[in-house]
Amino acid sequence: MSSVTSLHAPKGLEGVVATTSGICYIDGEQGVLAYRGYDIHDLADHSTFEEVCYLLWFGRLPNAGELKALKQRMAEERKLDASIIYRLQLAPKHALPMDVLRTLVSALSFYDPEYDRNDHDANVDKAIRLTSQIAMIVANYDRVRKGKPVVEPDRSLSHAANFLLMLNGTAPSETAERALNIALILHADHELNASTFAARVTAATLSDMHSAVTSAIGTLKGPLHGGANEAVFKILKEIDANGADPVEYVKGLLAQKKKIPGFGHRVYHTEDPRATHLRQMSRDLGHSSGDPKWFEYSQKIEDFVRADKKLNANVDFYSASTYHTLGIEVDLFTPIFAVSRVGGWTAHVIEQLDDNRLIRPRADYVGPAYPQKYVAVEKR
Repeated sequence: MSSVTSLHAPKGLEGVVATTSGICYIDGEQGVLAYRGYDIHDLADHSTFEEVCYLLWFGRLPNAGELKALKQRMAEERKLDASIIYRLQLAPKHALPMDVLRTLVSALSFYDPEYDRNDHDANVDKAIRLTSQIAMIVANYDRVRKGKPVVEPDRSLSHAANFLLMLNGTAPSETAERALNIALILHADHELNASTFAARVTAATLSDMHSAVTSAIGTLKGPLHGGANEAVFKILKEIDANGADPVEYVKGLLAQKKKIPGFGHRVYHTEDPRATHLRQMSRDLGHSSGDPKWFEYSQKIEDFVRADKKLNANVDFYSASTYHTLGIEVDLFTPIFAVSRVGGWTAHVIEQLDDNRLIRPRADYVGPAYPQKYVAVEKR
């Protein structure tokens, strides 16, 4: 009996190179993350989210005039059709924000002025619109579900400051604005993570930008991708509610053979370079807000897990305490990931469509040997 030759695919496609890209460079051994060749540490220390978006979309850093023009474009696109607001209001109050975001991003395509175009320039325009609009959807839904009025954006504020304004109803402090700005930069892209790959697969069929980003959002919703920081904060909250010692609490979880979220990474074998900045942000926000306990819990857990399990904190671990201190609800942590990652998703869609080939991998067949003999139903 003959059999199909196995392709010996690694589980989860680990280590498989699926495409070429000029957007994001990662060296997992050295702990390097770079956008278009610019180290993430330099960008986090000196750049803004808007500037990073320009870099991702156009392939280079903007000059002052180009950056000003992009900020103006993003401000102009910070608007939602009335029907989108109406759909927000119709969503049941128990709806998960990620589900609402997924549905409304798809609906945005109805009102996009270039809905029937899929060329490079139109997709850059759509990238700008989606980046402004996704932030509005997340902030507005949180207001609506709490029975609060929608807050209009302020064109004089940055993308990060506008999000916090629309979410909380008041303009943020400089510390809070800078913290979210850095968080958005750190999350803006990460090569072929699951959601970005999903976006590229959708785009490769010559589908549209909104469909690709909707695919990405659906993928990001999964707890193995975008939900880890929510799981981290649930642990921090349980520690606080029970007055438990953070280290003893984690030891108890490990004794039950439970994994501690926010540690380890498929790519990085040293510290996740994004965690370096989020740790500092969590510390700074804790001190400036007068509520440092969430950072202190996190630091004790990190010290123990690193010493006991030889695992480093990843991007999700300190983003949990950072987002909470910014006044963000736990179920908004993953949507805020999307608020940032839309910059990278759209850059990858643009790159995919600029030199497209349908993405169609093969599977390593492990089923019954071929050929199986068909037996009539009455003889089985």
